[in-house]
Amino acid sequence: MQNPENVQNVASVITSALSGMSGQTERTPRPRVGVVCGTGLGGLADALSAPVALPYGRIPGFPQSTVASHEGRFLFGRIGTVDVVLQQGRCHLYEGYAPEDVCMGVRVMAELGVEMLVITNAAGALNPRWDAGDLMLITDHVNFTGRSPLTGPNHDAWGPRFPDMSAPYDATLGRIAMDEAARLGVRLERGVYVGVPGPQMETPAETRMYRQLGADAVGMSTVLEVIAARHMGLRVLGISCLTNKNLPDCMKEAPLEEVIRVAGEAGEKLTRLVAAVVERV
Repeated sequence: MQNPENVQNVASVITSALSGMSGQTERTPRPRVGVVCGTGLGGLADALSAPVALPYGRIPGFPQSTVASHEGRFLFGRIGTVDVVLQQGRCHLYEGYAPEDVCMGVRVMAELGVEMLVITNAAGALNPRWDAGDLMLITDHVNFTGRSPLTGPNHDAWGPRFPDMSAPYDATLGRIAMDEAARLGVRLERGVYVGVPGPQMETPAETRMYRQLGADAVGMSTVLEVIAARHMGLRVLGISCLTNKNLPDCMKEAPLEEVIRVAGEAGEKLTRLVAAVVERV
């Protein structure tokens, strides 16, 4: 579903709140880059200089994140000379939210003026050559949620009724990310992400099926947000933190605590990489 009135109301509330806070800062933030933090990846906030925090609880009509490690706030600041807004905590289908709620953050950032979206997530590695703690540049995705944020009447001011998805992730941004990863000495794989509704983890048979479909990583977010972002014309860079390894013939449990721990350990190199890409762009 497309919810322009709700999105515009939330964007207006945020703009007013930031204007009220500008007396405490040098200026009112005007972000051009948006960053979505995945599970355990809230450490990206460390990349922001002079951040201004706005908790979701202070934004009427904005869905609240209920997942551990998701702070539930927007952070406005700078990476280098670039104005950035960080969404520290997202909503998921498995929390009981509808697609329009899941995509509210991305759509609000676009209404605030964001032109480029960096979207991150914690994901299980399906490619047997990769290990927990690796990073993966998302080159494409498979929407296995059975849902879309574009159902219902189209809001033409946002985008076309049938948006093209032949290149959901920006190839130029991807090349820059690969270049910066090489320069920083950060291992960055390239692969396809499959988005599932969750919240249960994958069975061995499901893991085998996703791999046969061509997926390299699996997670419970991102795909709906990217669809909404592309519909609104945002350039998208996607990066997964591979927090566990899914091998169908020798599956291991992946408790949330372990996912958060591995994501936290990999967060430092993800932060350096995202900061380098944003500054270069």
